[in-house]
Amino acid sequence: MSSGGTVFSAAGVWPLLAFLADGAQGAARAELARALGVPAEQAAAAARELLAELADAKALDAALGLWTKRTLEPREEWEAGLPTDAHGVLTGDPDLDRRELEAWAAKRTGGLIERLPVEVRDDTELVLASALALRTTWLRPFEVRPVRPSAGPWQGRTLRGLNRRSVRLDRAGVATVPAGRVTEVKVLGDDGVDVHLLLGDEHMTPGEVLAAGAAALDGTCPVVRGSLLPHGPAGPGLRVEERPCAAPRQPALEVTTTAFDLRAHHDLLDLHGLFGLTAARDARQGHFPGISASPLTVGSARQSVLARFDALGFEAAAVTAVAAAPGGAPPTPRYLSTVVTAAFDRPFGFLAVHRETRLALTAGWVTEPAPFH
Repeated sequence: MSSGGTVFSAAGVWPLLAFLADGAQGAARAELARALGVPAEQAAAAARELLAELADAKALDAALGLWTKRTLEPREEWEAGLPTDAHGVLTGDPDLDRRELEAWAAKRTGGLIERLPVEVRDDTELVLASALALRTTWLRPFEVRPVRPSAGPWQGRTLRGLNRRSVRLDRAGVATVPAGRVTEVKVLGDDGVDVHLLLGDEHMTPGEVLAAGAAALDGTCPVVRGSLLPHGPAGPGLRVEERPCAAPRQPALEVTTTAFDLRAHHDLLDLHGLFGLTAARDARQGHFPGISASPLTVGSARQSVLARFDALGFEAAAVTAVAAAPGGAPPTPRYLSTVVTAAFDRPFGFLAVHRETRLALTAGWVTEPAPFH
């Protein structure tokens, strides 16, 4: 992953690769199966199951679309595996086709993404695309206040800081992996989608931080939760302390982070080996006889993705185609209260997670937080 700010949706890519694998042969089929992690003959069924789960989630909208030229006839058994009413037609007029595909992308993402990331040309035979959109409102909103980090890459900048206090200490935790420690804070949405904020040790790369977050998500990496953390510096940006207070108070978790608005565009063919598309790019022969009798190769594969995190909630979308009042004197402290503080005041990662399936819908890295206005 790049060290700059970015966001990516594996959930938007996987179904497309699965349907391609279902219709592929030879080296292209084998490469796609390795990238997917399932046998090619099981890929289409797994993709249908994934799309059905996403469609059933309250906070999500997921869709798949297929467009072909009139002269290309998809094989009935392959097309039957696609969602109902997914098939459209390419007229051969690039401007007309582009407008239709832009309208589809805008409709399926609620206007968050307004165009398909691939270019439709007069020689385009087939377009297979997925759209994913999610919106969630925090169970507990943040307060907006200016934040000026005193150290790190954001030092001296006035950012749109987000702050909130809760009694759920275990929403914070520390994961330890060979590369270092990662602080995780879960921000819960009201309809089954949560965002996990991830801050790693300063020497860790974005890829290492996000990999640790994914390992914590699937249970392969243990996480020490906030209620069990030792006093003092407990993890990156994380501290546990006893604070004096005038009356008994519950332990508290105080989280400070920043708002962000990310957009990214990815060319999947730049990492063709990762996505199992190396052989499928070879235009000297067709690779997908299970899709159509017409010889087909992968000419382009791209993703456009957006993610916004603010005081009230989070939204993201991906289209893939192959932020002290004066008063009286304070009372004399008589009690101590445990407070866990988490500060995300330098570049950090995040995972947007479907709570029921624990599927990471989008993943990103924040290097340019929103300024405070």
